[in-house]
Amino acid sequence: MASGDRLDARWLGRVEYEDALEVQHRLHEGAASYLLLLEHPPVYTLGVRADPANMLVSPASVGARAVSTDRGGDITYHGPGQLVGYPIIDVPIVPDATPTYVHTIERVIISVLESYGIAAYPLEGYPGVWTGERGSERKIAAIGVKLARARSMHGFALNVSTDMTMFSHIIPCGIADKPVTSMALEGVSVPVAEVAARIAAAFAENFGFPRLDFAGIDAAGTAGEATAGRPASGRSRLEVRLDKAGFNAVEAVPFATRKPEWARRSAVMGEEYRSLGSLVEGLKLVTVCQEAGCPNIYECWKDGTATFMINGERCTRACAFCLVDTSKPLPLDPLEPERVAEAVERLGLSFAVVTAVARDDLADGGAGAFAETIRAIKERNQGCRVEVLIPDLKGMVEPLQTIFAAQPDVLNHNLETVLRLHRAIRPSANYVRTLALLSRAASAGLVVKSGLIVGMGESRDELDGAMRDLREAGVEILTVGQYLRPTRRHLPVARYYRPEEFGEIREAALSMGFRYVESSPLARSSYHAKRGSEAAGRTSGW
Repeated sequence: MASGDRLDARWLGRVEYEDALEVQHRLHEGAASYLLLLEHPPVYTLGVRADPANMLVSPASVGARAVSTDRGGDITYHGPGQLVGYPIIDVPIVPDATPTYVHTIERVIISVLESYGIAAYPLEGYPGVWTGERGSERKIAAIGVKLARARSMHGFALNVSTDMTMFSHIIPCGIADKPVTSMALEGVSVPVAEVAARIAAAFAENFGFPRLDFAGIDAAGTAGEATAGRPASGRSRLEVRLDKAGFNAVEAVPFATRKPEWARRSAVMGEEYRSLGSLVEGLKLVTVCQEAGCPNIYECWKDGTATFMINGERCTRACAFCLVDTSKPLPLDPLEPERVAEAVERLGLSFAVVTAVARDDLADGGAGAFAETIRAIKERNQGCRVEVLIPDLKGMVEPLQTIFAAQPDVLNHNLETVLRLHRAIRPSANYVRTLALLSRAASAGLVVKSGLIVGMGESRDELDGAMRDLREAGVEILTVGQYLRPTRRHLPVARYYRPEEFGEIREAALSMGFRYVESSPLARSSYHAKRGSEAAGRTSGW
């Protein structure tokens, strides 16, 4: 039943239900084979045949939400400690395709449970996996799938160490006379991440995939959530997170080591550089070129191009690679959009790039200011195209739609690093949240762009996996550049990639279907942005 030779399995940690659903829908439109393995925050999901009467309390009263979805089945609960699996694979259209597919998933789960010493079995007429004596069986895993256009969606939920009291507020799967259980209640205490790895291997075997590409977040299992409390033994939070992610600090490049020639840029402060600097200062604007210490500032400013950074210069996040100031932000300047538009006019730009710090303190994450700036630039500069590099807005969909409605020509949001390192390096971000944002932008008809930084401890296989994830999310333009450590407080450089390696990365990315790839030691998100937009070969579909 395998669809292709490779199964891309991803252990993703804790993910909002809507973000996982968005990514599923995007993957369903493609041809790649994926198995998404994750946990959800507390949520009750109602399938297409759900009876609302089976929800016995108000979800909010027990700290959960209720979501109607397009899978089969009745109502169930998802929450921390429960391993949820979403396979997106080809399922041949043959007689009894759906029951055959469901029974194969049952075999996957049963084999994993048996590897932990839990006797499990299917129960005729009741999709899912059961344990206990016949006649007093207990449900340990639920299955609810959707097959459309010979592709699968949704999947299964295995209770590992779930809070089982949450099931008492519903009639699980509409079955009133049969209890539910978990691996923990059956006497097996094991991390969800470990079970995820075994499920991935069993899934590949049972569905006939000869190659398994498995990637996952660190062992903490809570992607996108910062480490709480003070680290022990005087170690920094960053050091603790890096340990969990398997970062090899011993082999990292010492801070005092001179950068290789190909990772350095000479400072050329000519007339154009000084003139643009005076313009930026005179209009009281901020550029990411300055704030992030971009190595390309001299080249870009010499050409009269700059990336404007709106919404202030203080970020509410602290990514381990970034030089931008992290502190309490100041209120927004309502006149800033017009000043950016004036700068674009005075520079005579036909392509403008606008980015911003993360503003988690704002109700809309700063989306309104992005929209105002896009409109101001286009109203004052007829024919000027605008690329925006936006933060993730904490996953809020309505503010994101506000930016879409302003019709940027390119929507950029960076993934930055591979899945294993994501939580360690970007503790306030979330890998799937980023993929969901990019997918939503693609669905809105925008030209979608993203970027990765290398030299932060990733393997080449992990990098290829991240690039595949971005392409499957709908990204058309990709940037890949070398990480350069700003200060001793920041993440160490794991290694420097040689120029020829960047060429190999570019060729690999192009073979995946990206329309344009900027891959070089000093490539950054907005480097050669106009060139990338033109090479993508289209404008946004508005």
